[in-house]
Amino acid sequence: MVLEKYSFGIGDRFAQQGEAQLNAIIKAKDNGIDIVPVWNKSNREHQIINSSPEDTRIEADAAVLKLNWKDPYYVDADHINLRTVDSFLDHSNFFTLDVADYIGAAVSGKEIDTFLGISSPYIGSLEIPGIQDPFRITREDLVRIAKTFLGAVREAAAIYNHIASNKGADNFIAEVSMDEVENPQTPVELFFILLMIKHYGIPAQTIAPKFTGRFNKGVDYAGNVDQFKKEFEQDLLVIEHAINSFGLPGNLKLSVHSGSDKFTIYPIMGELILKYDKGIHVKTAGTTWLEEVIGLALAGGDALQMARIIYSNAYGRQEELCGPYFTVINIDPETLPSPTEVSEWDGEKFANTLRHIPGHPDYHPGFRQLIHVGYKVAAEMEDEFLTMVRQNSVVVGEQVMTNIYDRHIRRLFDI
Repeated sequence: MVLEKYSFGIGDRFAQQGEAQLNAIIKAKDNGIDIVPVWNKSNREHQIINSSPEDTRIEADAAVLKLNWKDPYYVDADHINLRTVDSFLDHSNFFTLDVADYIGAAVSGKEIDTFLGISSPYIGSLEIPGIQDPFRITREDLVRIAKTFLGAVREAAAIYNHIASNKGADNFIAEVSMDEVENPQTPVELFFILLMIKHYGIPAQTIAPKFTGRFNKGVDYAGNVDQFKKEFEQDLLVIEHAINSFGLPGNLKLSVHSGSDKFTIYPIMGELILKYDKGIHVKTAGTTWLEEVIGLALAGGDALQMARIIYSNAYGRQEELCGPYFTVINIDPETLPSPTEVSEWDGEKFANTLRHIPGHPDYHPGFRQLIHVGYKVAAEMEDEFLTMVRQNSVVVGEQVMTNIYDRHIRRLFDI
């Protein structure tokens, strides 16, 4: 199974927007950009929603059938590990091997020595075609990199081998993810991580590193844009060199997690993947849930009132809701509007405050991030929430489709 050049992770917390999401992909295809959809949902999200991996597969298959989609599509077991992967095996064909928690895990002296044996030829001057200045590599650098990342890649191999033994190695896409950490991986570290991936026999087709800057959920990139551009370009060149040097899959590409709404750097990424003729995988998971809330607000009446209640409850449970996402959100509670204030808003005001339109006077990134992590509130409403979404499916679906196509795909691919 070979992942296509461009792919979008279109997560859907409540499995209601498959058709709207796929319509955005179809619209891109109609405008000359071939993107494969990857419906993704993590074990954490399934537990909060009280859903199952089978639900995601059912949603994807139904949308594909309804809209007569003939191209490939995938269902991603997002951010899984050995403890959580089994329930996804029968329903997923894309597996995000999340080993961020294993960065820095203990490795034996023998493991380090083995890695030094395969990496020592790079001690001295490491030249990457396309990067002007060579990197200086010392034995101490290699030992540090081994102690930092070898345990994580070893764990990725254990997860991969478990999946392969159950599904067959040719029946799924493997992605290695190390993004939900504080410190970014440098291009040099990425090079040796890829060497480890080859050493452990993982045929990874995408790699999700932690990039420089903040990739907070549902809001724009925060960081040094020039530094990001330099490192992203170097990462592309490092991957190309690693493919040629180590024999990794030729379609190996960068994956941008928490990639939704990173409007500032979309043109940069788009320019560079075009320059080097490279693919990309972008995960846009939580934005669909936000667009559902926007659609409810615009629908008015009881739907608007439900949107207000969701915010009010999330406001009162900030510590609980934000805790699991502390590495990928940044909310100043002092700036959040009070539930009393929000209760007086009409649908347009609510939608404009939540919708990510850079420069709009109503847009509030803290408000957006809190609702982003507040989907547990809607999950607790159970059928009441789902019924409201279904009753307002036209306006909700329009928000979902427009968000993915107009604000994400068009910006990234300059169409």
